[in-house]
Amino acid sequence: MDLYSVMPVSDRRKAVEWYGVFFGRPADEIVGEEHLWQVGENAWVVVDERTERVGGATITLGVTGLDDILARITAHGPVETYGNGVRHVVVLDPDGNALSLAEGPGTPDPA
Repeated sequence: MDLYSVMPVSDRRKAVEWYGVFFGRPADEIVGEEHLWQVGENAWVVVDERTERVGGATITLGVTGLDDILARITAHGPVETYGNGVRHVVVLDPDGNALSLAEGPGTPDPA
């Protein structure tokens, strides 16, 4: 099974630039007008200009290196630490789509 999470945006060029910074790399694939970043073995975040649905997407990504990700992004919500040690933050793309990032306690740094 594959998972494709579509982030509907109003300005593809602006969004592709923002997501490139967010992920720290250009899109892994471009299919037609869609730009895809692979976030897991069979999981993708897809940026596509879909003005009728802009700002309505919410996804949660389990990450490592949360501080490194946040250093690339100028605006994000407060980082919360839950009782189980999970650190969590919500980042909004330029259209208001929410990318929720969660890092488990003791998660090794990917470097």
